[in-house]
Amino acid sequence: MRFIACSLRKGHHGSAPVRVSLGLTQMLPLILRRLRPLSGPPGLLSAGSASPFSGSPPELPAAQVRSTFLDFFRDKHRHLLVPSSPVRPRGDPSLLFVNAGMNQFKPIFLGTADPRSQMASYRRVVNSQKCVRAGGKHNDLDDVGRDGYHHTFFEMLGNWSFGDYFKEEACLMAWSLLTEHYGIPADRLYVSYFGGDAASGLPADEETRHIWLDLGVPPGRLLPFGLRDNFWEMGDTGPCGPCTEIHYDHVGGRDAAALVNADSPDVVEIWNLVFMQYNREADHSLRRLPRVSVDTGMGLERLVSVLQGKRSNYDTDLFAPLLLAIQQRSRAGPYGGRSGAADGGQVDLAYRVVADHIRTLSVCIADGVHPGMSGAELVLRRILRRAVRFCVEVLRAPQGALASLVPTVTHLLGDVYPELHREADRIVDVINENEDHFLSSLQRGSRLIQRTLSRKDYKHGVFPASVAWSLHRDLGFPLDLVDLMLEERGVRVDRQELDRLIDENHKVVSETGAPSQVTLDVLSLAELQRLGVPHTDDSLKYGYRLDRGRYVFPACRAAVVALYDGQALVTEVPEGRRCGVVLDRTCFYSEQGGQSHDQGYFTQDGLQDVLHPVEAVVRAGGYVVHQVTTADSLKTGDQVHLHLDQVHRLSCMVKHTATHILNFALRNVLGSSVQQRGSHVSADRLRFDFSVKGSLSVSQLQQVETCVNDIISANQIVHSQEVPLQRARSIGGLRTVDEVYPDPVRVVSVEVPVSDLLDNQTDRRTSVELCCGTHLLQTGAIEDLVIVSERQMVKGISRIVAMTGREAARAREAGQALSQDVDSLSARLSDHAPSSLDSAQHLSKEVGVLSDAVDNTPIPQWQRRELQGRLRALQRTSNTAVRKMETAEAAVTAQTLLQKTERKQLLVDSVETDSLSVLMKTVNQLNFVSPLSHVMLLAHQRHSGKVLCACQVPKDSASLLASDWAVAVCRHLGGSAGGSALVAKGTGSSRNISEALRWAEEFARQRIQG
Repeated sequence: MRFIACSLRKGHHGSAPVRVSLGLTQMLPLILRRLRPLSGPPGLLSAGSASPFSGSPPELPAAQVRSTFLDFFRDKHRHLLVPSSPVRPRGDPSLLFVNAGMNQFKPIFLGTADPRSQMASYRRVVNSQKCVRAGGKHNDLDDVGRDGYHHTFFEMLGNWSFGDYFKEEACLMAWSLLTEHYGIPADRLYVSYFGGDAASGLPADEETRHIWLDLGVPPGRLLPFGLRDNFWEMGDTGPCGPCTEIHYDHVGGRDAAALVNADSPDVVEIWNLVFMQYNREADHSLRRLPRVSVDTGMGLERLVSVLQGKRSNYDTDLFAPLLLAIQQRSRAGPYGGRSGAADGGQVDLAYRVVADHIRTLSVCIADGVHPGMSGAELVLRRILRRAVRFCVEVLRAPQGALASLVPTVTHLLGDVYPELHREADRIVDVINENEDHFLSSLQRGSRLIQRTLSRKDYKHGVFPASVAWSLHRDLGFPLDLVDLMLEERGVRVDRQELDRLIDENHKVVSETGAPSQVTLDVLSLAELQRLGVPHTDDSLKYGYRLDRGRYVFPACRAAVVALYDGQALVTEVPEGRRCGVVLDRTCFYSEQGGQSHDQGYFTQDGLQDVLHPVEAVVRAGGYVVHQVTTADSLKTGDQVHLHLDQVHRLSCMVKHTATHILNFALRNVLGSSVQQRGSHVSADRLRFDFSVKGSLSVSQLQQVETCVNDIISANQIVHSQEVPLQRARSIGGLRTVDEVYPDPVRVVSVEVPVSDLLDNQTDRRTSVELCCGTHLLQTGAIEDLVIVSERQMVKGISRIVAMTGREAARAREAGQALSQDVDSLSARLSDHAPSSLDSAQHLSKEVGVLSDAVDNTPIPQWQRRELQGRLRALQRTSNTAVRKMETAEAAVTAQTLLQKTERKQLLVDSVETDSLSVLMKTVNQLNFVSPLSHVMLLAHQRHSGKVLCACQVPKDSASLLASDWAVAVCRHLGGSAGGSALVAKGTGSSRNISEALRWAEEFARQRIQG
């Protein structure tokens, strides 16, 4: 095929024409578009227009809409089809979820993609990306259900150009796809563009405006908007740029320009074309990207609603099967599409919430994001609980109905995202498990609210903040859900008091790490013994079991045998007091053996909705003391039910078993001389101190991790047995620490039963320790272990910090991302030597920033060591380049000064440089050529406005010391300086550098001549 070069744009506003090579078949439509407007003469677009695209678009099923988009760019415009990335961002802590199609391509926009990776070769790309907008800057969660077009999960159809085509081609392809291939009438479309922002120093995007005019969009349908609407940013930091949006009028036959970007349900944005030119830095400044790119995004759900002639996305075939499935499982009437006041009882709102949220839950869980207690996991937990509540309370669906919708989601989306099929069973299990936990909490919370409203001391209309805080802290209710439940009862929380409680809790945690503990003193212990109070039976802390792969923890009912108010034993503690509670039995684990105490709460007989949160659990003289802040009066003799925080306990069990395996692996790799010197196990990480001559090598760290993860993968059984202490000490390979053990003592072993070890029936080496902690029953639940830190605390003692499970996986992802960044930077340094001092200094700064990230990000420690070594070498290379260029620049500057001035006793002048180092080198070179001269140079630093000062005097200069001279001049300039008798430097500020030079010269002359 013969290609011709054609100017696609007549230089608008002085810009040069853009020239691209197009095939003849591609050129003909373009030429025809140039010869006639796409939809009739400007200003004549209407329902009655002669435009061939008038009327309504043909109805297409969602699957065909998606495939048409992908095929258009792949087959007709040579785009590479790239799969969707998971919704959890990889190595990007600035995002909770992938919230746009461009997230996975951020390294390309920033120029940091590994040059050896496939991504670095991308020029034209198309895909359908799974996106979640809930939490962070782009957060649609609170709007979902209230209208027909907001979603937490959606599919983003997008095409990208990375240094290939730009604005004109992007607009042309978008217009062609919409009007020709989808058949959307052009008289229904409006286009917005960036109108500039004076405060940011950003001009209007006139280039894009003229492109649309050339494509036939009438001026009246081409509308300018500001930063909020037409400057796209992915978050507080990251790639950004002006954008142009295509909007669709559902009504037609009118001038709807005033409704564009006016939140009208009748005129909606369908496609956003972003022209990536900048990166938003942490200081809010804008920095140009290495190369301009195109990032377009069109929500599949909204496009389908346009092509199927629906006002609401929920009326399309993406949601209709889900809404039908919800109706079949509920006792509500069929979905009616109502909203606002027309939606009595919020039934249709509930339909939309559940339909949206089950898609989000399914996609997120399939991608490895589970409901949890922080970050993205916390957001997903909130989504699940919101869906459960609407499902049960509004739609009156039975428990389990939410999870039963998963097959419908996989049917709708599984062909495009096959991980939904693979993970379907796990998705169902996770949803059911979390729903079960929340429903029990929800019922308890509702009863607690009702009981509070029925109290005699209740102030009408204002709900006690302490109870609202208890719902949040102890039952895990999001505060907005508490507000919603109260709003339904015509009540509001005491917001001022609630804010005070939140601030108080944050202050306590930040200052002490945890609230101070209340435990029994020696007098109280003696009194308990005198009274014959038996020691606490805490054997139930070990009473859990595995049932079909899940841990089941025992119920526990106990009696209050003692109360301690912080000073003495008492028989009753009033509401709202912190105290220590001793029970006759407990299932809570008290802090000991390096393992954190359990968390949870207990309730009293007859007052099941009154929660006494357990803030700490400690042992004292055989008694287990539960520290609580009473929610109601508590007396000795009261019967209570204990409720264990099972997620926290299980996390501690994972970390504790992992610690034992780590201990074994260290001895296996480093030898029998390794001895444990301390450990601490909490729900989020483990810490292990041990004796070793020096820090572990990269190879040793890798071997230890491999040994641990081999045992995890084998899912070996963890055995435990109480054994007489003396007999236990005879076990070969037993690991002990320097502490007093009980007798009998608990022995914990991995893979080999304790009885076999006692009887010497095996010579297999395994992990075996004396331990009172709670452990897993099989090692597989650890999933993964990553050592994220290893350093010598004191000579001969090292400390390891490790993560497990999903946290470990995240550390590996972060390490991989940083490794790619180092590869990219290394390639740039080796392939292209810096061409200027500015570029050399910028590269040196990049190395420093990346070094900080490697030092401070949780990643595998072996990988951190490797990357640190490479970065040190890169830093040496970049520093050498900077020094060479500084020396060269100083030589040129010094030669220039020598040519314009004679070699004289006193040389005071100004030069142009932003570098104090260059200034010092220039002074040094001048002094080398003219060793009897007193030299001072000043320079205006452009980016800071400061005045740089450097000086040097002859070795035998007694009358004028360099330090005195620099200090005097810089003080005159309002700054400071320092140095030696021969060389000194400093900074100050002055708008009149000539006056500063005169003052400096006069000061020196007086000293020299005096």
